[in-house]
Amino acid sequence: MRDIDVQPGTYVVAVSGGVDSMALLHMLQRRPGLKLIVAHYDHGVRPGSRLDRQLIQQLARYHGSQFVYEEGNLGPRVSEEKARKARYEFLQRVRHASAADAIITAHHQDDVLETAVHNLLRGTGRRGMISLRSRPDIQRPLLHMSKAQLKAYAKDQGLVWREDSTNTDLRYMRNYIRHKLLPRFSRGQREELLQHIHSLQSSHEELERELDNHLHLHPAMDRLDRHWFIMLPHAVAREVLLVWLRRFGVEDISSAMLERLVMSAKTYLPGQQADVDKKHVLQVGKNLLALDSRDR
Repeated sequence: MRDIDVQPGTYVVAVSGGVDSMALLHMLQRRPGLKLIVAHYDHGVRPGSRLDRQLIQQLARYHGSQFVYEEGNLGPRVSEEKARKARYEFLQRVRHASAADAIITAHHQDDVLETAVHNLLRGTGRRGMISLRSRPDIQRPLLHMSKAQLKAYAKDQGLVWREDSTNTDLRYMRNYIRHKLLPRFSRGQREELLQHIHSLQSSHEELERELDNHLHLHPAMDRLDRHWFIMLPHAVAREVLLVWLRRFGVEDISSAMLERLVMSAKTYLPGQQADVDKKHVLQVGKNLLALDSRDR
């Protein structure tokens, strides 16, 4: 079992009670220099989920870690996306309230493959293929470990965890991929797909740097030359706009939203504006595109 790389600091650890997050928590508790805030989000999707919280709370108390939880009451028919969004909103609130350095999640190598296949089927393009990676505010130190390795570690250490019955519900696309598609991959095919994902991630990061550097050549950070933007191929315009929006903290950007904003930027009459999110609007001028605050 390879070690995990987490620098000393204060972290919010997302713990569901399953084998992955319980193994993660055990590994982190053995590392020096870490202050851990154990965070549990009860989606309210299945009966008995309160027992998950009780198990995690007892473990956190035993190790002297702060424990924070929230009940979502989302109901059994909630979509995967809505549940994920609610969970991360909770984790980010805990991170800000505790002034933690980052959130740590238990995503592992199998999750990388599942996410890549899932997003490929959804048609999300290269970003969807590499969406599961660490970033400054969310660290994922288990991405080099497989599910089998984590389960073996948990058994070897005598850890206790709870199985989530919804993880076997094949109505969820991720579960179908996990139980029906990925088991058909040979070990060599798994490794080949992981290599493709890592290669794509390197290319993606290089492209992001190039786009970011190019955006610095524009009149101002929050301005784009509209004529230059209109002349870009549609796919390139989407990439440029996505990088530009993210520079200003616009994170929740769907494919439909991006398509709408690109078309607005290219076709709106001067003086019109398009909604971006609760904080920003896209102002369309004759020669410039401007990202403005709603408070202006």
